[in-house]
Amino acid sequence: MKQHYEAFPHNDANFVPLSPLSFITRTVDLFPQRTSLIYGDKHYSWAESYARMRQLASALDRAGLGIGDTVSVIAANTPEMFEAHFGVPMAGCVLNTINTRLESETIAYILENSDCRLLITDTAFAPNVGPALAALPDDVRARIRVVDIRDPAMGDLPPLGDEDYEAFIAGGDPAYDWQMPADEWQALALGYTSGTSGRPKGVVYHHRGAYLMSMGTATGWPLPQHPTYLYVVPMFHCNGWCHVWTMTMMAATTVLIREISAEAIFGAIGTHKVTHFGGAPIVLSLLVNAPVEMRPQLDYKVRVFTAGAPPPAAILQKMTEMDFDVMQVYGLTETYGHVTQCVWREDWDDLSFDEQAYLQSWQGVSFPMHEGAAVMNTDTGELVPRDGETQGEIVLRGNAVMKGYYKDQAATDAALHDGWFFS
Repeated sequence: MKQHYEAFPHNDANFVPLSPLSFITRTVDLFPQRTSLIYGDKHYSWAESYARMRQLASALDRAGLGIGDTVSVIAANTPEMFEAHFGVPMAGCVLNTINTRLESETIAYILENSDCRLLITDTAFAPNVGPALAALPDDVRARIRVVDIRDPAMGDLPPLGDEDYEAFIAGGDPAYDWQMPADEWQALALGYTSGTSGRPKGVVYHHRGAYLMSMGTATGWPLPQHPTYLYVVPMFHCNGWCHVWTMTMMAATTVLIREISAEAIFGAIGTHKVTHFGGAPIVLSLLVNAPVEMRPQLDYKVRVFTAGAPPPAAILQKMTEMDFDVMQVYGLTETYGHVTQCVWREDWDDLSFDEQAYLQSWQGVSFPMHEGAAVMNTDTGELVPRDGETQGEIVLRGNAVMKGYYKDQAATDAALHDGWFFS
């Protein structure tokens, strides 16, 4: 009888809110001494990274920050940026990663609109961040504490804040007893759109979405245990496609680089035996057009995600010849990154390379964590035929869709209705 199946309310024993924060505890329990991060000559173990994440969370707590407070980060792909993806939400705060390429006016807008309470910023970006802070209204500037990342690789640059990151986390407890979110719908991160059609909009992610995004990525790529991942995608962009959490789940070694160049990428691959990375087609173009002598000699395939535009057939062919296996994916800021992909089919094996490249330029298959991707005629509300020709608006649904736009209910209602996210 129905009532007997519905007689069991969930409780703490059989229902735990989903959060990517749970990945770090499992990985540290199982593989504490495996290498978590490589940045230049710095190597961290998972135990060391976890201690630093807990120090950051504790320092934020001691600074009076907690659930619902925004912590902004303007940084390159450095260990501090990686740590913030765990340390900030461990304190209950919301992580707001800001595009390092923005002009000062837009940075100032985001800091004010996001209700930022604390800013962690790399001093290398002071030429834009400094004027942004100076442009803020006095009351807004007064509430924002500034902590500097002082990267020795960038030289001895003048500070922006009152203290540096290492000093800030040194005041935190490496054994800090952080708590998982009580509700998986709790805000985890806040990222801003590019603002091509007006002011950037703040996109709110929840813990459940990031957890399932990570699971779907691991399944859809697919990832082995202990990959070596090169972080080419900026972590400020959709939280680096959420790979920071995915790679933690897989107990990966993540290689971090500041400079996105063929020399840096090939150097990292050759030195650290990188197995996976993601990047825009322009990154692939850098690699195939680099001098041949720069390429490492590989005896395995490197798996690559690319997104932003279909890579030309010639680029795909050259990447294949160089032992790079490229998969095209598609997504938006509002969908935590990639949510559809091109899944190779065995009946493509015997096709010509041009035919294969054409098929690889399609990416309309949903990742496992995603529930729907379609094209709609918005005049009629009907989905268009799957004929590869009829145009319409891309609509998406699933757990990897944002909660909404921060402080913009009208835009949220316009984007999320009738069971779909309208892109």
